[in-house]
Amino acid sequence: MFGQTPFNVILYFMLYGGAMAIDTIACLYLLLRRINVFAPDVTSPLRLRRWTAAFFATMALGHLWYLPTAVVTSSDDDRLYNLIGGMLDCMTLFPLAIVILLCMLQDRRRPLWPAWVMVVPVVAGLAVCMADHSYVLLPTLRIYLLLLGIGLIIYMVREVRQYGRWLRDNYADLEHKEVWRSFLVLVVILLMFGIYVGGYGSMANEFIVQLCDILLVCYLLWRVETLSDLSISPSLPIQEETTMTDEQEGDDEALSPNDDIEPLLQRHCVDTQLYLQHDLTVTQLAQALGTNRFYLSQYFAHKETTYNNYINDLRIQHFMRLYREAIADQRPFSAKQLASDSGYRSYSTFSLAFKQRTGHSVTAWMRNPT
Repeated sequence: MFGQTPFNVILYFMLYGGAMAIDTIACLYLLLRRINVFAPDVTSPLRLRRWTAAFFATMALGHLWYLPTAVVTSSDDDRLYNLIGGMLDCMTLFPLAIVILLCMLQDRRRPLWPAWVMVVPVVAGLAVCMADHSYVLLPTLRIYLLLLGIGLIIYMVREVRQYGRWLRDNYADLEHKEVWRSFLVLVVILLMFGIYVGGYGSMANEFIVQLCDILLVCYLLWRVETLSDLSISPSLPIQEETTMTDEQEGDDEALSPNDDIEPLLQRHCVDTQLYLQHDLTVTQLAQALGTNRFYLSQYFAHKETTYNNYINDLRIQHFMRLYREAIADQRPFSAKQLASDSGYRSYSTFSLAFKQRTGHSVTAWMRNPT
């Protein structure tokens, strides 16, 4: 490294120290924060926040255990210190990255210990390389890491798809809950980061590593802080008309899948406009109907739809009705306000749902409502 020009060396160490400082600040922020500066109305999962803080702390420490490579002059010493750094990364950084991915999925509590079991062969192989001063195993270990990364991506794609179905079966509002796009970007960034860190390259490669570090921290910090904690049940004021009656509570037999749920939905959800309440869950709706979540989910499955689609259809119909009434009464209005009055907190969420269900953009439909 010292063969480079002094300016490049100084610039590199400034970037190196800056990345380490950002890692440390991000870790402390997640552990000690008092408010959410990214999304003040969102409470992120405590478990995810703590594991991400541990990941940031490990990234900061990683700058320390790779620091000797910047001062050694022997190529053998340089490779040895890189092997030590790689082994420490495999013991901490890579498993923690997998743990973060798993913790973002909140449909069930997945075991985290396999994240460390996966990297045991790599750690053992690197230890053998350092003990024997032989690097013959390195190509095999790189192939194993590549296969491990591909397997992890395949597994996460499957799990995220399952998670998306779970969200649509249980939540009316998906804002701050979905993780599909975030996971695709996150997996790509982690894969790039692992390739850069695992290689030996030029000064340009070293700069790329530090820039990837900074981008990864910024992205993860935003993702963690904007993801809602789904273990917290929203306390919504279910309207009095929608609560179970004494007669329903006193029934000896609960509603069964053979009962006609559609009239109950009309009476307790459509007529009372319960669908306008934010973050209404399928469990809360089932409670309002006097049935349970399982039977209600079976009903939606029988109709070949999801709970989320059902609520969105009602909200979009409500928007169309409000629009026609505003036009007929010649009242001033905005599409954003009508969307908010139809149960949507985010206009972009409403616009996407509207396009998916009608095949037209909101603006195009308003020009020619049918």
